[in-house]
Amino acid sequence: MLEKPQPFVQPNNIFSVSDASALLKTVVETAFPRIKIRGELSQITRATSGHIYMTIKDANAAISVIIWRGTPVPFKLEDGLEVIITGKFTTYPARSNYQVIVSEIEMAGVGAILKMLEERKQKLAKEGLFDASRKKPLPKLPQRIGVVTSPTGAAFQDIQNRLRERFPVHVILYPATVQGATAASEVAAGIEYFNRHKNVDVIIVARGGGSLEDLLPFSEEVVVRAAAASEIPLISGVGHEPDWMLIDFAADVRAPTPTGAAEMVVPTKLSLIQDLDNLWHRLSSNFSTLLINAKAKLDSINVKNPKQLVMEQAQRLDDISRTLTILMNAKLTSAHQKMDAVNNFHNFLLNKLKLFNQSVDHIGQMLNSLSYKSVLQRGYAIVRNDKKKIISRISDNEKPAFIEFADGELKLN
Repeated sequence: MLEKPQPFVQPNNIFSVSDASALLKTVVETAFPRIKIRGELSQITRATSGHIYMTIKDANAAISVIIWRGTPVPFKLEDGLEVIITGKFTTYPARSNYQVIVSEIEMAGVGAILKMLEERKQKLAKEGLFDASRKKPLPKLPQRIGVVTSPTGAAFQDIQNRLRERFPVHVILYPATVQGATAASEVAAGIEYFNRHKNVDVIIVARGGGSLEDLLPFSEEVVVRAAAASEIPLISGVGHEPDWMLIDFAADVRAPTPTGAAEMVVPTKLSLIQDLDNLWHRLSSNFSTLLINAKAKLDSINVKNPKQLVMEQAQRLDDISRTLTILMNAKLTSAHQKMDAVNNFHNFLLNKLKLFNQSVDHIGQMLNSLSYKSVLQRGYAIVRNDKKKIISRISDNEKPAFIEFADGELKLN
């Protein structure tokens, strides 16, 4: 039970509104210079100034909360998220409000964090950031390795030691904070740096073990999206074997530890020597097989004596000669037929000309039989006017007119 404070203002004292407000502010800030409050966030608003205004509440009460710009916030604030805030009570006289100025904020319990991570995981998975089709294979023998981690942490030392033991390569470090409010943005900036400059063959994002809260930056959206968008193959080596952060799902390969990431990215010198020995044995075996096959082919060839070869070639010449004779005879026969056709061409033309004359005579006879002069020969006559137009009716009679008979023409005036 909280102890009730004793009153220190005399009941007969009269204060101005400003004085009373200032006195209350002093009392509150003196009584609560530091306080921790657990509750659920709501009504989160970020002002253009960068300050964050929100409410922390439970089933029975609500308190206004302010986070001044520049105060570390290690995770994304969301309505309904249960947190523990650390700060001091104060008042805002202009609206007669009391509020908490936050200096620290953390998630309240592992359950709340896991719930938040699961919801974020489902959201990013729906966007396709974790699809297997996006995964890129690691290079076989990278020449340069980019590492995004703290330069003073054990993770970077572990990676360097393991690389020296296995297969020394050139390592480029992008120093980044791996815990705290700025960690997520710095890790994302490191991934984007290597992709922008294209100065490494593979990227390792690493951090040693820690609590779930400590590893949260590697589940922030900005880190997950940077890992998914990386054009350079990326290995996630965050925490220890049981630890799974959202960057593990977006990375091309997930390593259980930073040391495991170093082991995945380069082979050991011994394994390379063994690979070379295996390759040499395979090449030697293949070459030996080729030699054996070639020798067998040589042994299978039957060399014939020169006389037999000459006789076979003579037989081939005889076959060719017979074939040429048949072809030449066929060509000569065709040529004779064409010559005969040319010799008979004169008779062909005479026959055609005779038939043509007969056709012309027949056509001339037909023309004579159809001519109007043959009609005049039968006693008919044609009457024309002076324009030689035929007059076929009495009503068309004109003078002078001309009557044409078979033996001449008579003019009528």
